[in-house]
Amino acid sequence: MAKILIVDDSRTSRKFLRNILEENHHEIIGEAKNGLEAIEKYKELRPDLTTMDITMPELDGIGALKEIMEFDQHAKVIMVTAAGQKNKIVEAVKYGAIDYVTKPFDPEKIEASIEKSL
Repeated sequence: MAKILIVDDSRTSRKFLRNILEENHHEIIGEAKNGLEAIEKYKELRPDLTTMDITMPELDGIGALKEIMEFDQHAKVIMVTAAGQKNKIVEAVKYGAIDYVTKPFDPEKIEASIEKSL
């Protein structure tokens, strides 16, 4: 069971992801709705894994990923992206993301990504 931080500016996406993760017996220890909150919550909660939306207000997922990786080079971050953001995925992996999942969410792909990441 992993302790997970969910980062997404969409309440619906956070709720959907929470349901999938809890059904797979993971513990959601926090949620953030933008990159600045994500960094703050990561430092406070020290999750085993973070799911990070790429497109968010205030600070996007790539910016938050960079800061989290500077803070903790062993951070495990799975990027969440809409279809068609291939260049953003490449950039995220370059900065340390371990995997990515696309919206709309596929519960089996999400669980496979988490298993691979941990």
